[in-house]
Amino acid sequence: MLKHRISLGFLSIFAVLTLTACGEGDTSGDSGESQTTEPQSEESSGMEHSADEMSSSGEVPDGLEEADEPKFEVGSTAIIQADHMSGMDGAEATISGAFDTTVYTVSYIPTNGGDKVEDHKWVIHEELEDPGDAPLEQGDEVVMNARHMVGMNGAEATIDSAKQTTVYMVDFTTTDTDEEVENHKWVVESELASPEEK
Repeated sequence: MLKHRISLGFLSIFAVLTLTACGEGDTSGDSGESQTTEPQSEESSGMEHSADEMSSSGEVPDGLEEADEPKFEVGSTAIIQADHMSGMDGAEATISGAFDTTVYTVSYIPTNGGDKVEDHKWVIHEELEDPGDAPLEQGDEVVMNARHMVGMNGAEATIDSAKQTTVYMVDFTTTDTDEEVENHKWVVESELASPEEK
């Protein structure tokens, strides 16, 4: 009889512990843990980007000046010679904007977590929070006000390089998936070639 009661006692304790463990597992998904275990942004994880991520509204920051005499005029076509993202290199682009500014490559940790992004191309001077006079120096630390990628806006970044040039906003169709990309920011002049030059 005593053995029977002891066995029932152990079974009851075991059942309570099992239910408790299951309960903890169920509630952990409702806590902040679910946010930290989301897949990393495609930029930080090195995965491919969709056309939606490459596209933008076409709005430009205050103070950004249109280029007076860009090599590639708005409405003209050019061949992209850059592989920031899959399907970009070799695509024929239509120029949707041309601006004179200082462009930077930057390294930063996305605000939504994930691995550090190294030498991201490109962020322009007008997309930095209170940057002061251009150009900034290599190693300067800044806060970005840009939404090119998930986890970019508000992130602290380190300047890797800087140059004064014309930057372009472009529309193109990806060479690998035939997706349409609108108002992609940014491509610099040295990353474009006229169709005749290709």
